[in-house]
Amino acid sequence: MSGCSQKFNDVNDTLNIALFGDADTQLESFNINSLPYASIYARIGNGPRAFMVLALTETPARFNYQAEIQALQLKWLSADKGMLVTEYGRLVKTLNLPQGNLLNTYSKTPDPLRLGLHKTNTPKQWQRTIDWQPGYHFGYQLKSTFIRQQNAVIMINDKPIETLHFTEDVLVDSLNVTYQNDFWLQPQTGKVLKSKQKLAPGLPYVEITLLKPYS
Repeated sequence: MSGCSQKFNDVNDTLNIALFGDADTQLESFNINSLPYASIYARIGNGPRAFMVLALTETPARFNYQAEIQALQLKWLSADKGMLVTEYGRLVKTLNLPQGNLLNTYSKTPDPLRLGLHKTNTPKQWQRTIDWQPGYHFGYQLKSTFIRQQNAVIMINDKPIETLHFTEDVLVDSLNVTYQNDFWLQPQTGKVLKSKQKLAPGLPYVEITLLKPYS
């Protein structure tokens, strides 16, 4: 585990900035940009919107029968020590959430979000396996199909931004469950600017808006 490039003296300083209160958090764009931390807004289910900051980055090694797959994980913390872990905009793990947690996400092939959904040659179908709690839910396979929607304008830091909108239709065959995730991408780079992702069957959606990207 390595610290992110935006250095800070103590993790507690970061947690003091991350707000997870009873009402929606709203910060002025000037204050967000002046902070020396990457940051997001996050909303879990119908709960209040939280301001979270990037505390750590990690590049875990993963191996499959073909080759080693590495991906940069970003770890976002809240004041109550809740954590969201993302890879290229995808929620891959959570910790200390009251409703339950996504424990692990793994796949033999790269996530189309990582490859860039804005590229015409990126596969629009994908399979992954997830584990989650509460309960003992391990090794459930998910099948995804990505569909391009009409471009959409979203608001970030009080500014309208035109984005590419993709939906992800998710099928969990073993449970006969389907649901849909949404991703709004920066058109030139494919970076996920906003998303609404279901953690797992029976767990809530998490809505994330990127305020200040990691660099």
